[in-house]
Amino acid sequence: MASGDMLELRLGRGRSTRLLYLAPPSYIERVSGTYLLMGIRPFDAPLIDGDLALNIEYEGHARILKLDPLTAKLRLMALGLQDLPKDRWVASPSSESPADLIGRYRARLDVAGEAGQLDALSILDPSSSVRYYRGRWRSPVSSDTRDFIARRPQAYGADLWCLLRLQEGVAQRLIELPVENPVVPGRDEAWRYQAAVDALGGSPQRFRIRPGVTPYATFDFFSPLPGFAERYMQLVGLSLGKTPGALFSYRVSHAAIGDVVAFLADMLWMVQEEETSGV
Repeated sequence: MASGDMLELRLGRGRSTRLLYLAPPSYIERVSGTYLLMGIRPFDAPLIDGDLALNIEYEGHARILKLDPLTAKLRLMALGLQDLPKDRWVASPSSESPADLIGRYRARLDVAGEAGQLDALSILDPSSSVRYYRGRWRSPVSSDTRDFIARRPQAYGADLWCLLRLQEGVAQRLIELPVENPVVPGRDEAWRYQAAVDALGGSPQRFRIRPGVTPYATFDFFSPLPGFAERYMQLVGLSLGKTPGALFSYRVSHAAIGDVVAFLADMLWMVQEEETSGV
C-alpha cells in the first residue's frame, strides 16, 4: 500500500468504510533511465513479461527497471504501464507552520459536536519522548485537559483515528480523521498533526543520519511518517525496514541527503540528531 501497489479508498461517502483495490500498472521515472514500477495486474498476471522482465531489479519490495531513456516511455506504454508524474505520486500538502496547521484543526474541533460516551480510548501523549513511538500511547487520566490525537475502537476493523478534546480526562469534542483529504488514511493526518504539536512544544520529531557504504547514508526514523513523506523517501531511497535503535530506516544516496533533510524540516518540522555510540 505504501508503495502504490494497492490503493486504500473510501467506499462511497462512508467515513470509516474503506476497501483495497489493485493499483493500475504504472511507473515513475526516478532519474533519467531508471524507473520505479508499481501496480498489480489481476489474476496473477505479471506486470511485465518476456525478456524485459529479466531486467527488473528488486530492492526490498521495490521493483526497479533501467532502460534507455530515449525509448523507455514508448516501451513501457506498449506494455500497458501508465506514466505517473512524481509530484502527483508524492502529492505533498502545502508547506506551513506548525501553529497554522494546529490552529486549522482546532478551529474544526471548536465547532464539532459533543463526543458522548467513549470507551477504550488510547491517546498519544505529547509530553512523552519523540524517540519511542509505541511508548507515547496510553489511556486518558483525570489530569488530561487538552487536545490529543486518539484512537477509538469500532465493531469491525482497526481502531479509528480522531482528534479528541479532553477536559479532566473526560471526552468533550471529537472529529474523525481525515478531515482535509478524504483519500488519505486517517493516520496520515494524525501523524502530521502530531509532528506539528511536537515542534510547537519544543520537542520536534527527529531523524538520524548514519554513514554507510559509499555512496550511501542511512536515515533512521523514530516516529511514523505520513504517506506523502513515506512515498517521497521511497522515491529517493530504499526502505531498510526496522533497524537497531530506530523504528525504521532508509538508505539514501549522498547526492540526495540535502534535499531529504530540507524536505523533512519543511514538511514535518523535523530536526537531525547526532549519532551517538550505543544508540
